[in-house]
Amino acid sequence: MAAPDRTLWRLGHSTVLMKLRGGFWLTDPVFAERASPLRIAGPKRFHRAPISIKELPPISAVVISHDHYDHLDKRAIRKLAKKTEWFVVPRGVGEILAGWGVDRAKILELEWWQETEVDGVRLVSTPTQHFSGRSLWNRNATLFCSWVLIDGDLRVFYGGDSGYFAGFKAIGERFGPFAVTLVENGAYNVRWPVIHMQPEETMQTHVDLRGGWLVPIHNGTFDLAMHGWTEPMERIQWLAAELGVRVSTPRFGEAVRLEEMSAGNCWWRGVDAAKESEAAGVRTRRVRLDQGPEDRATLG
Repeated sequence: MAAPDRTLWRLGHSTVLMKLRGGFWLTDPVFAERASPLRIAGPKRFHRAPISIKELPPISAVVISHDHYDHLDKRAIRKLAKKTEWFVVPRGVGEILAGWGVDRAKILELEWWQETEVDGVRLVSTPTQHFSGRSLWNRNATLFCSWVLIDGDLRVFYGGDSGYFAGFKAIGERFGPFAVTLVENGAYNVRWPVIHMQPEETMQTHVDLRGGWLVPIHNGTFDLAMHGWTEPMERIQWLAAELGVRVSTPRFGEAVRLEEMSAGNCWWRGVDAAKESEAAGVRTRRVRLDQGPEDRATLG
């Protein structure tokens, strides 16, 4: 059975594959071994991606939030260039992609609050509170953003990276309620309040957006902060129980219906990242695009 429309797969960190209107949509595709400008140094993946770029179907649009290395992967973009119809990006990022060989005719650059439509799905660039730059010499030369995806009566928010700010409430008032919010929950520090969020702020962002189900992202793949790798998920689970918020935590590669969300399980408990990171320590599932969400084959 083919995977039905309105299905979501977390592929790692902030990379999410969605099937909408018969097409596939991919956020911030990072398949690199390291979130770094160097292939031999920098934060290394805890787990392999549950699907390769070669195995991906044709992509209606790759949706980019900003140009940091854990969100914009040069090798992945080059491999995706021929199988992707559109690259929808914030202002300035298109120039980077064109320099990597992406056809300029495929690139749609948007400022905050601008929108476009691809294959029947409406995409709106919305504000975040973050920064950009791939070196010390081009900080904030390009824009950073979050995204609203609208498929008929279904609304999904993809947050990219951000510190908590009043803009989330404005987005919620303008485009909410959202069936699903994909919000950063990981790689935080009390010294970075402007550019990243504590789990409590992740939860408040979801509330501000008038979200139905929260899918915490930006965790479980790269070690980008001093906190334990399971801490973000544990803290968001505790907050959800205290506040009665619905949180879904699918394993990487697990198919989830956007209209039939479930809580999933706390898959990270019992996984020893220190021992297993070199052997795909974070448990994943092989993505099967020819089958539906009920299939649960584990990637060995």
